[in-house]
Amino acid sequence: MFSSKKDSQSVKPAKLSTLIAQNVHISGDLEFSEGLRMDGQVTGNVKGRPGDESLLVVSDQGAIHGNVSAYDVIINGRIVGDVTVAHFVEPQSNAHVHGNIYYQKLRMDVGATVEGKLTKLDSMQQNVSTLPAPEVLPALDYSAS
Repeated sequence: MFSSKKDSQSVKPAKLSTLIAQNVHISGDLEFSEGLRMDGQVTGNVKGRPGDESLLVVSDQGAIHGNVSAYDVIINGRIVGDVTVAHFVEPQSNAHVHGNIYYQKLRMDVGATVEGKLTKLDSMQQNVSTLPAPEVLPALDYSAS
């Protein structure tokens, strides 16, 4: 009746050890390990530490203006930039991504918007250096939030 197989189509459990609160705005690149919940804004690239099974959660109040790379990514806010995911990406119903998404596994909710390409990577193509250069990004207006 119940299967003992793990669902490999979902996010691996990770401890959300870091929170960027709603009233925080960071300018500059950010590297994290384990898990990061983003309720604030970052202007710069956000990436999980290479080799870690990192989890990035961008809440409906969160926004990133820069490229993102992590093992797993759940998006319910705004990202202006390319998203590269080694394992699993889930744009949820309030997600707005203006850029390309490179992924292994994808689950996309109704209402999520992506203005860019969705590209499935095979396991040999996970090296970010083989990906095309990101596009020049327009300025992000935080006052509209």
